Amino acid sequence: MSWERRLGELDLPDRFAPAIPRPVTMIGVALACTILAFAARWLVDQVLPAAGPFALTVPFVLAASLFARAFAGVLTQTFCALYAWYFVLPASGSFAFAVPSDGPRVVVNVLAGFAVVALAEVFRSAVRRAVAERDDALERRDLYLHEFDHRVKNNFAMVASLLDVQRRQFAEDDPAHEALSVAAGRVDLIARAHESLYRGDGLPTLVDMRDCLGELCGTLSHSLNLPGGVNIACQAETAWLPRDRAIAIGLIVNELATNAAKHAFAGRDSGRVDIAFHRRKGGYCLIVEDDGVGMASKEGEPPLSRHGGLGQRLIDAFAMQARGKLTRDTDGPGTRFVFELDGAEEKE
Repeated sequence: MSWERRLGELDLPDRFAPAIPRPVTMIGVALACTILAFAARWLVDQVLPAAGPFALTVPFVLAASLFARAFAGVLTQTFCALYAWYFVLPASGSFAFAVPSDGPRVVVNVLAGFAVVALAEVFRSAVRRAVAERDDALERRDLYLHEFDHRVKNNFAMVASLLDVQRRQFAEDDPAHEALSVAAGRVDLIARAHESLYRGDGLPTLVDMRDCLGELCGTLSHSLNLPGGVNIACQAETAWLPRDRAIAIGLIVNELATNAAKHAFAGRDSGRVDIAFHRRKGGYCLIVEDDGVGMASKEGEPPLSRHGGLGQRLIDAFAMQARGKLTRDTDGPGTRFVFELDGAEEKE
């Protein structure tokens, strides 16, 4: 929240209550504003003695009314008017009027000061009502989002349960068993990306990639039944991306990491899959690499041959949805996939 908004919504009696009773706060603010008005009057008198005897009261009356309610404004106006009447108007040090026209002047200036208090209270009350309505709307929105989130999570859980029931009907070495496991993983990823939208820690259409990828890696580590020596590690920078792009990136990571865990460490009890997401000039870079057996590059071999069939088509589709470019590097040990994205639509 900007300082202008915080200042506009400041209500000192409420701010200090219940530690300090509201009437005490209003009286204290009135006294403080009165003292400041006296000090301003003294400074002006050093240069322009007795100039505008009531003019300097207006800013302090307005401040007291806006920040400590009408009662503080009335007190400030009363104290300042009496001071100007007694010490500034001729004759100084007396409530007598040296000039007969000073009487009507005092009455008009005092009434004008109270009018300032009344107008300030009108605007202050309008701001308080607007703030209350805004807070009520936000509370109702959070309630609706919570209910919506609960219902959608139940739907995702139902789909995942149905897939799991179907998966259990096949032997572990059956291709259908693996296909249903992969499908369940995709549903789980979409569910987690959806869940991150309604936590109240960001804009409702953006996803923090650091949290999203971190949770994804944790889920993959537990769901892929990896050998004890095979680890999945994730290092991701905070970046807020639109939901659709975030889900597409997560699905790419899901496909690549799942494939590496299943095929890169054949005959080995140890290995590592590293997932990194960081900023680069003009956008972001996603890297998924492993230290496994690698993917031999043969003449005419498709770029993602280890992901043949549906997996490769899905990766291509997800890359297109995320509006990025996916390349593969097999020069060193293991396999390294680099996915480059532009930085458009990032939250500032």
